[in-house]
Amino acid sequence: MALSVKGKIEQILKPESGTSKAGKEWSKQEFVIETDDQYPKKVCFTLFGDKVSLVNGLSAGQEVEVSFNMESREYNGRWFHNINAWKIEKATDDNMPLPPPEFGMDDIPPEPADSEAGDLPF
Repeated sequence: MALSVKGKIEQILKPESGTSKAGKEWSKQEFVIETDDQYPKKVCFTLFGDKVSLVNGLSAGQEVEVSFNMESREYNGRWFHNINAWKIEKATDDNMPLPPPEFGMDDIPPEPADSEAGDLPF
């Protein structure tokens, strides 16, 4: 299940790392965004392994679009959920109008050659 959500980075948490029981190195990084919905929600995403580098260069307050997968697992009769981010893009505002082009002297149309000073109606 691949999903995406836009929002503002609220917080980037400290990276964590360690070694599993099997002796494999692991690392993870979590970050929180606040959605742009009518009723904003805060969502904590997790990055694992080489995906940890996706938050490099990002800071609190930046608008981003996060692509993620959700999964749940059961342990001792309780269910636990993960929201694993796999792509983070700086958001672009498609509703923002483009600025008008620069105005130059070449944009002024020439005066007609046959204009007379007395042809004004007032």
